Amino acid sequence: MMEGTSLVLPIVLLLLQCSPSAPVTVSTNRHKVEVEESKDAVLSCMFRTEVDPSPRIEWKKKGKEVSFVYFEGHFKAPYEGRATIDGATVTLHRVTQEDAGEYRCEISAPQDSITLGETNVTLKVLVPPNTPSCEIPSAAVTGSAVHLRCRDEQSIPPATYSWFKNSQPISPPRLTNATYLVDSHTGVLEFKAVAKDDSGHYSCLATNGVGKPKMCEGKHMTIEDVNVMAVVVTVVVLCLVVLVCGCGGLLLHRNGFFSPEHRGRSNVNYVPPPQEPQDFKHTQSFML
Repeated sequence: MMEGTSLVLPIVLLLLQCSPSAPVTVSTNRHKVEVEESKDAVLSCMFRTEVDPSPRIEWKKKGKEVSFVYFEGHFKAPYEGRATIDGATVTLHRVTQEDAGEYRCEISAPQDSITLGETNVTLKVLVPPNTPSCEIPSAAVTGSAVHLRCRDEQSIPPATYSWFKNSQPISPPRLTNATYLVDSHTGVLEFKAVAKDDSGHYSCLATNGVGKPKMCEGKHMTIEDVNVMAVVVTVVVLCLVVLVCGCGGLLLHRNGFFSPEHRGRSNVNYVPPPQEPQDFKHTQSFML
């Protein structure tokens, strides 16, 4: 019995020595982090080493060039003073658009068989809508095509837009032959041919699911009928002007104003008149 036990024990020890041990491993519970601007962002990083009890922890940010976020136990600018670390998890406080990007957590364990492990975390900073800029004409003529535009260039993700007339929402048209079109992504409200009933106060609301929606101030648009009498008078006056100019040119042509002989006569050299002799000459000097 003792001889059997003495044989088993060396075999167990040999197997323990030959069994593979876990090298340094690095992971995160969120590869993509979305947070609203001015709030805190948590970039998680968890690791496990084979032997090394005190691995080196580094955080880097990828861009045109790789820059250090956390190195040799300290945060680097511009994160110094507004970032904290717990284990290997970093929290960025009061994030801005400049903080958005891809980050990499690196764990270096020189005593392990595999000395380096890493994981990536992408940070997206969300921006609520700003007050959109609205382009609304103050007046238009019946039958003309009119475009109303609404835009917010700064919201992330991009805002979607809703139009209102007299504080009532304008629903997207259901019929293909509708007189207007609404594009919620570009913010354009298009009238193919406006009518008197389209007069009213128009405003636009921008929303992107982050923060509160914002509405532009809005503006009143008046649709006016075409002044037929003014159009007729203008056309008649233009016709008269063309007729008078045409008749005048024809008369001048008949009278030879444009003939070569007339142009030749107009180029006759000018001969100055002969000078008259002086009427008065000094014949003697006057002396006192």
